[in-house]
Amino acid sequence: MTTDFTIPEHRPGKIIALHLNYPSRIAQRGRSPKFPGYFLKPATSIANTGDTIERPKGTELLAYEGEIALIIGETCRRISPEDGWSKVSGVTAANDWGLYDLRHADKGSNVKNKGGDGYTPLGPNVIPASAIDPTALRVRTWVNGTLVQDDTTDALVFPFGQLVADLSQLMTLEPGDIILTGTPAGSSVAQPGDTVEVEVDAPSTPGAPSTGRLVTKVVESEFEMAAFGAQPKVDDTQREEAWGSREAAGLDDPRAILNTQMRERIESVAVATIWAQMNKRGIPNCTIDGVTSNKPGRRILGFAHTLRFIPKREDLFQQFGGDFNAQKQAIDSVKQGDIVVMEARGEKGTGTVGDVLAMRAQFLGADAIITDGGVRDSEAVAELDIPVYSSGNHPAVLGRRHVPWEVGGTIACGGTAVQPGDIIIGDNDGIVVIPPALLEEVITDAEAQELQDAWAFEQVKQGHKVDGLFPPNAEWKAKFEEWKASEGR
Repeated sequence: MTTDFTIPEHRPGKIIALHLNYPSRIAQRGRSPKFPGYFLKPATSIANTGDTIERPKGTELLAYEGEIALIIGETCRRISPEDGWSKVSGVTAANDWGLYDLRHADKGSNVKNKGGDGYTPLGPNVIPASAIDPTALRVRTWVNGTLVQDDTTDALVFPFGQLVADLSQLMTLEPGDIILTGTPAGSSVAQPGDTVEVEVDAPSTPGAPSTGRLVTKVVESEFEMAAFGAQPKVDDTQREEAWGSREAAGLDDPRAILNTQMRERIESVAVATIWAQMNKRGIPNCTIDGVTSNKPGRRILGFAHTLRFIPKREDLFQQFGGDFNAQKQAIDSVKQGDIVVMEARGEKGTGTVGDVLAMRAQFLGADAIITDGGVRDSEAVAELDIPVYSSGNHPAVLGRRHVPWEVGGTIACGGTAVQPGDIIIGDNDGIVVIPPALLEEVITDAEAQELQDAWAFEQVKQGHKVDGLFPPNAEWKAKFEEWKASEGR
């Protein structure tokens, strides 16, 4: 039976929405919540199947999020997670619409971003909670008939019973209240003219109960945002998050700079030559000094993924040193091709990474770990495939001298500044840090320098004097150019 959630007898007193829950979405966002995080949506945002949603004039990032909505069936306060599901009377489909153009206006509360009229369509049907297993539900979303979201509840980070129990610790949940339980990967931007449909079902349950499809049609509003309120504001970060990826948003991928061809070119030149080219550009302080590799002879190449430790202060360590601290967050957010770079102030009197975290970084695809502090569990770390650079080994845990402080900031490691996304290149001579904007020209000139140096080496090998040849004077430069022409270089 279709339920109209806008009429008084079905209208919820509270709509509470969860930020992140599905592993697929968490992986996409690169954030790993330790506890559930929520925001409220007004009851006036409720709409029914077939209703329209307006994209305000002058905005571009109206995004859909197909979700499962829990309907509270009885008043509850301070219940346990084990009892949470028993307080749910049914589930229905929801679409947690959001306008990323206004995300800046009320970050955290989401009042203007997600509270507009029609921004919480619900329905059309309710599946009785007693008829289903909460871990065996499926949520799917279609845009203009194309399936774009498809996930199940078998591996949620925060099970439904926990959400009900958690919220009931501080507020009384009443019959009819709605809890939106998060969206899986695949949320993206809809355009005026699009039709977005969401369905929740239980395909493995006898009878395969379903909510039916919740249909929303997107239209362009004839009204612009009022000048006396926050104005639309977007940047590439918001576009990437709204669309789901840089590629989907039509943005260049900054990591595409290290394509196969560029990697081969970098492999063909020495770090010493790359440093010489950085020096010519007035950036001589671009090497991470004082660290050695546990994998001598192994070259490294990747994007800097930064972590900063601050000196140990007991009160700060008590607050920030435990649980899922910045050190663990840094490792768990590693992407394929990253190089974890740690600022430890050259402190050798404790470890900054051990075998478990090194294994996690390796599993996630990190190319290397660099710390200007110590490494513990050094024998076990050395047995892993991932190269680890450090200032030495030490048996103590990081809490002896450090507080894990910041992920993704500009740091100082081994005497040089490192920013997230910098290109890190290392060989037996050392490690050099290159800003991505300089990579193409640095490598191009390094290739040319290596060619000339190799030619000069052969001349010396044949008995020629170094004077005038290395570096070359006008005569030798001319000879080198003649050789290049004859070789077709």
